[in-house]
Amino acid sequence: MSVKSEYFSLIENDIDPFLRVENGSTELYLVRHADALPGAEEVVDGGYDDQSLSELGRSQSLALAERMRQFTITAIYSSPIKRARQTASVVGDALGLEVRVDEALREVDLQPDPHLLANLDAEERARAVRGYLHDIESAALRVGIWSHIPGCEPSAKLRARLTSVMDRIVRQHSRERVAIVTHAGAINAYIAAALGLERDFFFPASNASISVLRVKGQQHLLIRLNDVAHLLRESVDS
Repeated sequence: MSVKSEYFSLIENDIDPFLRVENGSTELYLVRHADALPGAEEVVDGGYDDQSLSELGRSQSLALAERMRQFTITAIYSSPIKRARQTASVVGDALGLEVRVDEALREVDLQPDPHLLANLDAEERARAVRGYLHDIESAALRVGIWSHIPGCEPSAKLRARLTSVMDRIVRQHSRERVAIVTHAGAINAYIAAALGLERDFFFPASNASISVLRVKGQQHLLIRLNDVAHLLRESVDS
């Protein structure tokens, strides 16, 4: 069968290989939270999950929100972790949407050392938080599979958690575009599961980046990966 004949056969059988939203799919805008690595003037007691968006992160969130205005987003979901909720709140305000927080959208459970920042001054805490994140991201990119990193959430459990929550969101939002603000590890793991990749972590998702996946039943189509065009424009404008 020729390519042309195969295409018209698909159309006649109501099969859309592009999984267009108007034909019943859901378009997921997977957004990594903005920067949350504050300097000494903003860092607080606690670990990485206790930090708020940095000055850079707040600027990134505004640029992200302006970019998201270009799409017809009907709902926005967020991880419960502070940096994701703050990013989602900026986007939600811009779009006039209430943020729906879902515990299952949290980051990979890394079980960090609870004494990581104990007895450190502000400058040392800021450096420690940055060093911690750098070490985790480096290990994730090098190893690629969370189950192979001691103390991390098992790969199968992580993928099952994220696939379950994403499938639930898809069922609730057929023929819609939905924004989901979450984390680098979570985005990697879900896309990897959807595409059948072995590695849980296969690309360094940038802060405030957008990756787009169309989903219909068991079909998945990756449309965009790690899009930061809005941040590049912000850099040029400034």
